[in-house]
Amino acid sequence: MSQPAGRTDDLVHLLDGNTFVVSDRRGDITPSPTIPTGLFSFDTRFLSKWLLTIDGQRLHVLSVDDLQFFETRFFLVSGEPTRYVDATLSVVRQRSIGGSFDERLTVFNHALEPAEFRLRVEIGSDFADLFEVKDVRQKVAQPTASVGDGYLRLSYQRENFLRETIASSTAPARVDEHGMTFDLRIEPHGSWITDLHVETLVTGARGRHIQASLKGHAVELKRRLNEQLGRWVAEAPQLACRWAALDQAYRRSLVDLAALRFRSLTYGEDIPAAGLPWFMTLFGRDSLLTCLQALPVKPELAPATLRMLAVTQASKLDDFREREPGKILHEVRYGESVAFEDQPHSPYYGAADTTPLFVVLLDEYERWSGDAELVRFLEAEARAALDWIDSYGDLLGTGYVWYRRRNLRTGLENQCWKDSWDAISYRDGRLPDFPRATCELQGYAYDAKVRGARLARLFWNDPAYADRLEAEAAQLRERFNRDFWVADGEYFALALDPDGGQVDALASNMGHLLWSGIVDPCRAGKVAGHLLGDRLFSGWGVRTLAEGEGRFNPVGYHVGTVWPFDNSFIAWGLRRYGFSEEAGRIAKAVIDAARYFDGRLPEAFAGYDRSLTKYPVRYPTACSPQAWSTGAPLLFLRTLLGLEPQGDRLVVDPALPDGVSQIELLDVPGRWGRTDASSRPT
Repeated sequence: MSQPAGRTDDLVHLLDGNTFVVSDRRGDITPSPTIPTGLFSFDTRFLSKWLLTIDGQRLHVLSVDDLQFFETRFFLVSGEPTRYVDATLSVVRQRSIGGSFDERLTVFNHALEPAEFRLRVEIGSDFADLFEVKDVRQKVAQPTASVGDGYLRLSYQRENFLRETIASSTAPARVDEHGMTFDLRIEPHGSWITDLHVETLVTGARGRHIQASLKGHAVELKRRLNEQLGRWVAEAPQLACRWAALDQAYRRSLVDLAALRFRSLTYGEDIPAAGLPWFMTLFGRDSLLTCLQALPVKPELAPATLRMLAVTQASKLDDFREREPGKILHEVRYGESVAFEDQPHSPYYGAADTTPLFVVLLDEYERWSGDAELVRFLEAEARAALDWIDSYGDLLGTGYVWYRRRNLRTGLENQCWKDSWDAISYRDGRLPDFPRATCELQGYAYDAKVRGARLARLFWNDPAYADRLEAEAAQLRERFNRDFWVADGEYFALALDPDGGQVDALASNMGHLLWSGIVDPCRAGKVAGHLLGDRLFSGWGVRTLAEGEGRFNPVGYHVGTVWPFDNSFIAWGLRRYGFSEEAGRIAKAVIDAARYFDGRLPEAFAGYDRSLTKYPVRYPTACSPQAWSTGAPLLFLRTLLGLEPQGDRLVVDPALPDGVSQIELLDVPGRWGRTDASSRPT
């Protein structure tokens, strides 16, 4: 993902799929050009102002209760209490989302006399596209406001693009074009309540009377969401361990995965969105890797994601959206900038790794689930993806996967997982020309060919195709270990440049080569040594770029930070090559870091050495929750327990890090039904 802008520290988030709200700790929403405060759904900000005042004064926060991912409660007081003067009015804002936005306002009078005051809710919407929050642009059209019988309707229309916000209250209010006013009198030790409801509309529904449907909506919504979350957690494997940080991270991951599920406007199954706040939509790479991580716990995410990506697989050339036949999408967006082609993300295909990863997940899901029907159903799409690797993926005809953007105006320059502009560099910090062939892309292509051969032989009744893929994979492996090996440093280059020269920065990307299996065993020990060496390993995890490289920056997005997802796949690869102790060190470091984020691993954190900090340093604009960071503890569990499907049984081969004596994962789902995985001493 390209680097976002704006800090989101000390904000309160609610999330339900790709609908989310971000406010300050009072519960207020005020417009911001750089920080995504507001109520968002399908990449549009439907509320940019939601401001509560009493007699014209904002309230003071006492505390915030984070009840669930979809519900929170704010405790506020009117006036500023001091040591000797108590507040006499207090307010509780209980807020929930679930497709719509609901808030119950309860005001308490704690005085001996009646309280008379004016309560005001300022309401506004700029209907900003999420890209406009990041890169402020003048709106082509202007929002309008109209007042109905007890409700306020805010609208934005540009040609056929229509978005509306409708706000109403159960208590009588004076509604104007900027909000609602309540003139209140509360008796001594009395209280007053109203339910505020905000509905977001993406199609024209003019004349609809919202207030009639409000009664009981919030209560029913909360009951439904609580039931869904309860089932989701109850149906997951149960973890029992003597490692408090892992237990906390596992439970947090289950809840966050539930929160990140959403349904697109055109597709009826739950798929994981990438991350709050900037990436609350389908990202091919993030969704595929998250599904891989989640297989031991929530394998049902994989088939829905595979079907969605298959439906949107490219079948023609399109430079603007970077479509190429057989290519799997990078990103889907729904906002105004996409509708009018200011951005190409509807959908956008600017990623070189999603296509081989599609085949990798399809095979790994079948190995885990035994779902041969899906493998046969997606045969054409999988073959098209494999064909892309050798055709459009191999831009220079050298047998490697390269990338160079087709959309020169708004396309991504780097189209690997490290997709910020400065992520791919030589040792001295220079940037190579395009096209570029990063090392992990070759690992993914190798893995896709090996797995595609298995699918062709076992399910597609095409042994000749399987033989061809296996031969191509073997040739790729031999060629790769020759061309990418940096002899004077004994590690794999980050990439090749257009002339075939090595882009020789030492980076975490080569850790992905281990889980793909492309590394010659005689070189795996050197790779492991670098990954756990002082330059890459911070003590909290493996850095994206080694200390001492020209562009190293411990707070640089892809040039020195620690990414939990990256580390989870590195650990998995180390375990594949027999480096169990090293895998355990990485898992323990990252899970220990999770304690300092209340169990929720962020997208990334700073790459400072652990000897300098007693806790991991936050990266200021990290998404949280973020899907593949949420998936990291799940893949670490698989790695530590040595979970591998073999036929119709699950092999369990535990290798725990120092200081951890027991991990049990009970009722692990798969083609074997349900089984327990335990590291309990015998």
